[in-house]
Amino acid sequence: MPNPYISGTGFYLPPRIVTNDELSTYMDTSDEWIQERTGIKERHYVEKGEGPSDIAIPATKQALNAAGLKVSDIDFIIFATSTPDFYAPGSGCLLQEKMGFNEIGALDIRVQCSGFIYGLSIAEQYIRTGTFKNILLIGAEVQSTAMDLTNAGRDTAIIFGDGAGAAIISATDEDRGVLSTHMHSEGKYLKELWLESPASNAGYPRINKEALDEGKQFLKMNGKEVFRHAVTRFPEVINEALEANNLTSENIDLLIPHQANLRITQMVQKRLSLRNEQVFSNIHKYGNTTAATIPIALAEAFNEGKIKDGDLLVLAAFGSGFTWASAIMKW
Repeated sequence: MPNPYISGTGFYLPPRIVTNDELSTYMDTSDEWIQERTGIKERHYVEKGEGPSDIAIPATKQALNAAGLKVSDIDFIIFATSTPDFYAPGSGCLLQEKMGFNEIGALDIRVQCSGFIYGLSIAEQYIRTGTFKNILLIGAEVQSTAMDLTNAGRDTAIIFGDGAGAAIISATDEDRGVLSTHMHSEGKYLKELWLESPASNAGYPRINKEALDEGKQFLKMNGKEVFRHAVTRFPEVINEALEANNLTSENIDLLIPHQANLRITQMVQKRLSLRNEQVFSNIHKYGNTTAATIPIALAEAFNEGKIKDGDLLVLAAFGSGFTWASAIMKW
């Protein structure tokens, strides 16, 4: 069976940079307060009218160029986002039209922060079975429009940003690529990190003045509970991947975790006894871009020369759902 490997990566951040100091003009906060709790210095916001399919375009172009491929070479699109352009259709279909892809399949998946790894697991199966040769995997989010930029939404609003990352998953006969992927969920904690409206179960109409007045259209997060679960699930799912491949944390050349909170990353690093050079972090520049954080970090790490052929990479995520996942690969 062919092996699935990442043949090209790309990423894009909207030009508008929103600093902690700017947020402090909207709510009772400060640069020092935000950095101390999250490690974030700034994040990027789209302009009005831009959706995840729009910011996915430059990321996709980068990835195609890095892989030496053309639009016509892509057999399938997997689009991971929790913030689709529209309720329907999916953002993958929008990207297919905007970039002129062939009449190929376009699959949207909504697994929030774990979306890229879930998408990678799907691409892995299609490649191994020989169904497709080159799959475009996107993680793109526009979270800024789901933020309550007041004191009521402060603890969530300071964390999230917008961005897009792309990877081309290709088939190879070489000894490289994805070794395994691992996924979990625990839905009983859904209200610890969720966006309640619009909702199909809200009655008619799906969006009403009462829901808007209550702020149900804004993303809500119980930061303490998310942190408590994340620092447990991250090491668990990373060790699961290592054990499945008879490896230990000492074998990791680079861990690229979902960029949720610098304190979470640091605690995970400590629990796994990893050195600083074994962990990649860029949350200080971009904040939490949900399904986009891992592909953005992956592309940036590669561009900075922190990934070389033969390296053992581990990707790991935890987020809304709760869902968590890991992937291990030989670059």
